[in-house]
Amino acid sequence: MKDHIVVLTGAGVSAESGLSTFRDSGGLWEQYSVYDIATPEAFVRNPELVLRFYNERRAQLKDVRPNAAHLALAGLEEHYRVTIVTQNVDDLHERAGSSNVVHLHGELTKARSSKRDDLIYSVGFEPIEMGATCELGSQLRPHVVWFGEEVPMIEAAASVVSSADQLLIVGTSLQVYPAAGLVDYADFDVPITVIDPGEPASVSRARVIRKGACEGVAEWIEALQRQ
Repeated sequence: MKDHIVVLTGAGVSAESGLSTFRDSGGLWEQYSVYDIATPEAFVRNPELVLRFYNERRAQLKDVRPNAAHLALAGLEEHYRVTIVTQNVDDLHERAGSSNVVHLHGELTKARSSKRDDLIYSVGFEPIEMGATCELGSQLRPHVVWFGEEVPMIEAAASVVSSADQLLIVGTSLQVYPAAGLVDYADFDVPITVIDPGEPASVSRARVIRKGACEGVAEWIEALQRQ
């Protein structure tokens, strides 16, 4: 049976494709208040602003491409069982060829009913307009997890991590919960590698590669192939 490689990815992977991040210096949180565009209350208060913000993100996503890190992770499927657990809402892992992706924080290319969380629709890169409704007549909203909302895929992600033979963490500071707590579900003897050029949160027994996603993933895969 093939080894199961589980990869936790964050904004640092998407940033190398040119997507704006939220938390870094100059990121989106410096341009917008979380409370204006990323909470259920914001959507009730000013749905036009919230929809415009995510429509802009969707339009930007259309114009970027998967980078070398996305492609390398997808290529691992030739020899391993691979599951990507991502905090990113873009579709770059799928477009690179990864076939098993768990989106913790939703998907930008989908919309859902503002009344029924299970009514989800693919919108691709098209905008969600005011007046666009689900089959029950309620306004469509971005299919993303906002601050103050539960993370519905967290249990599925924890189960995935608990079955890992190797755990690779790329482009995330591991400071945002509940996603940061996923590392604790890996068995005590599972090798863990963190790839991040900054100062990621400390992970016991982890090897740290202080490089960007593309360079770091290439280095990690080269070492994996030598084993």
